[in-house]
Amino acid sequence: MKIVAVISRKGGAGKTTLSINLALTAHLAGWKTMLADIDPQRSASDALRARTAAGPTLAEINAGKLFQARSQALHDGYDVMLIDTPAAPDADVAVAVNSADLCVLVCRPTFLDIASVARSAEMVRRLGKAGLIVLNQAPAKRAGLEPVNVQKAVEALRFCGLPVAPVGLRARVAYQQSVAHGRSVAEWEPASPASQEIARLWSHMAAQMALDGGRSAHAV
Repeated sequence: MKIVAVISRKGGAGKTTLSINLALTAHLAGWKTMLADIDPQRSASDALRARTAAGPTLAEINAGKLFQARSQALHDGYDVMLIDTPAAPDADVAVAVNSADLCVLVCRPTFLDIASVARSAEMVRRLGKAGLIVLNQAPAKRAGLEPVNVQKAVEALRFCGLPVAPVGLRARVAYQQSVAHGRSVAEWEPASPASQEIARLWSHMAAQMALDGGRSAHAV
């Protein structure tokens, strides 16, 4: 079983939306998937409860129950566990980091988000875990060129000591619309740029974790 902790200590970065989409992508690709919601806001839980189709198993727990949930998931033959983490306290985030095979740090292209990710990246490195920074809610290209703030954000993030994902996520309405109905962007708008972004990001993460076996992120 592979465990992914999705992390952002800056509110509004899109951590929960990404957690939901990754969990649904794994589920739709045929992996037996659990989403552990240890964020007291329970936004991921609210979204999955709005879902009418079958989906990932939802575990509404706190950080103290994460080890038990992980052991049970391993015993029950789960392939993937996604952890939607809280912004604080640090001790709860550290529990999730310690449990993970891969820590996904979510960051918007703003100064405060980058500063927050730098602190999270330091924790991931200190605990000896693999990490990946995902730039989220980036504005669209203009005339085929990246906006200056996106270019500067990518340059700054390279100094955090963790790789930046080759797939960034744009600011798209489809992410909010789909989550409101408990669905992934691949279900909401299958051929959309948002769907392609998430599929490519999941494929990159799966390869990084050596998570294979013939399943495909596009098998929806």
